Amino acid sequence: MERLQRSLARAGFGSRRRCEELIVEGRVTVNGTSAILGDKVDPASDRVEVDGHIANLDPNARYYACHKPRGVVTTMKDPQSRVDLRSYLPAEGPRVFAVGRLDRDSEGLLLLTNDGELANRLLHPRHGVEKEYLAEVEGAPTARQLAQIRTGVMLDDGPASARSARAVGAAGGRAAVRVVMTEGRKREVRRLLAAVGLPVARLVRVRVGPVRLGRLGPGELRELTPEEVRALSRAAGL
Repeated sequence: MERLQRSLARAGFGSRRRCEELIVEGRVTVNGTSAILGDKVDPASDRVEVDGHIANLDPNARYYACHKPRGVVTTMKDPQSRVDLRSYLPAEGPRVFAVGRLDRDSEGLLLLTNDGELANRLLHPRHGVEKEYLAEVEGAPTARQLAQIRTGVMLDDGPASARSARAVGAAGGRAAVRVVMTEGRKREVRRLLAAVGLPVARLVRVRVGPVRLGRLGPGELRELTPEEVRALSRAAGL
């Protein structure tokens, strides 16, 4: 058991003083009851909410952003002995797993965590968490093609559409297209663009919900900030 404000501070809700203020303001509950200063909690079993949202106080919870390089499969051990994620994971600490997948030929932002509830919500299309991609395509996208991507096309496993799609540059017979999706079926972005006549030469995921790839280099890993974790939880409806 530990003091509530200490657990909240460790989970990223601010300094201990700020967490004490949250408690005094009546914004924190423990197992459905309004918290008071001096309350102690078991982070592994007590249900703590701040402003009606569940606070994950598990000290073993881990959240990372990884820049998956092209040519790496999104598994922890590949039966075909291809390069997998193991060499990019933290050397120490609790085991984490990938939130969804990026196909072998794609690269960019991959989230890693051991928070199963958050991972499941980020992946479920019902919550509409955005995934943004930068695609390098053959040719020059027309307004009609971009409109088709947004309105949707029929693929072999059902209809697919993007929340948004816009051209952002062109050079040397190729163009860059930013595509925002809210689901993640196998190779869906590649298949969607190919279906409207825009085969993909390179695909990079640059954002998942509020978390951006930024300047993270291929193969690099960083821990998410408490603010990013809370923003992801809000995006997933937690």
